[in-house]
Amino acid sequence: MVTVLDTIDQKRRLRHPEKAHRPDSEILKKPDWIRVKAPVSKGYSETRDIVRSHNLVTVCEEAGCPNIGECWDKKHATFMIMGEICTRACAFCNVATGLPTALDREEPENVGKAVLKMGLSHVVITSVDRDDLADGGAQHFAEVIHAIRRISPGTTIEILTPDFLRKEGALEIVVAARPDVFNHNLETVPSNYLKVRPGARYFHSIRLLQRVKEIDPTIFTKSGIMVGLGEERNEVLQLMDDLRSADVDFMTIGQYLQPTRKHHPVLNYVTPDEFKSYATIAKTKGFLVVASSPLTRSSHHAGEDFAKLRAAREALHASRT
Repeated sequence: MVTVLDTIDQKRRLRHPEKAHRPDSEILKKPDWIRVKAPVSKGYSETRDIVRSHNLVTVCEEAGCPNIGECWDKKHATFMIMGEICTRACAFCNVATGLPTALDREEPENVGKAVLKMGLSHVVITSVDRDDLADGGAQHFAEVIHAIRRISPGTTIEILTPDFLRKEGALEIVVAARPDVFNHNLETVPSNYLKVRPGARYFHSIRLLQRVKEIDPTIFTKSGIMVGLGEERNEVLQLMDDLRSADVDFMTIGQYLQPTRKHHPVLNYVTPDEFKSYATIAKTKGFLVVASSPLTRSSHHAGEDFAKLRAAREALHASRT
């Protein structure tokens, strides 16, 4: 069966394999539970045309998401702002690394127009890391949020941000724009950071999420990790506790899939039953919503999950009154 991952393999090979600084590694055979069909639907084509006509970039394509066929068929897309080139070289990521281009000042307006044209009730906005900018791109994030609010006021907004490491005041700029959901992914357990996410700092990311709640407790916070990178189960459980100590509302857990042989290898495939176990434990730890499955990604079913977040918060408040 032709899969999404097979379909985009050629594109991945054209990216920057040197970014991970690894020799070719053996790619484990994918189990049946993570195989998905290639995107061929009319809805997929219509979404692709809207993205192209507004000169936009999506993380769906850039990161080779296995859910692209399903999401684009429903006209759901995650927009990636501030260009296609990242200033960091994470060993798991298929986005190109290098010197980014100047910001597109028309991008906020174009994103807003695309959101309206696609009729999105909920949209996810992410970005590359822009360590080259004084504010890490915080003001650009705010401008995109403001443009969507103005052009498509009925749309709720979820952002998936970089860590704004060493960019004083950047987080405050983004939070002041009042997104409905603030997502920042930890990606993996702290013991993996030097080899998987070397440009980031685990406890800085935890503090970033905690700070969002301190500034504006009404904003939902969210974070996600990949498994299959050599983490131990007890490390994942400790990470859950760290997120809850920062009052994070929503956690996602998905299977890491190796983009190319130059990237960090998949060390194991976590079974669907293990994902269910993680979900059960995470719920007992107090997360309002947990998404845990092999194909879970940060923005997969984001609109439906946002509705669950609101309902869970309302139920929690009702139980305390």
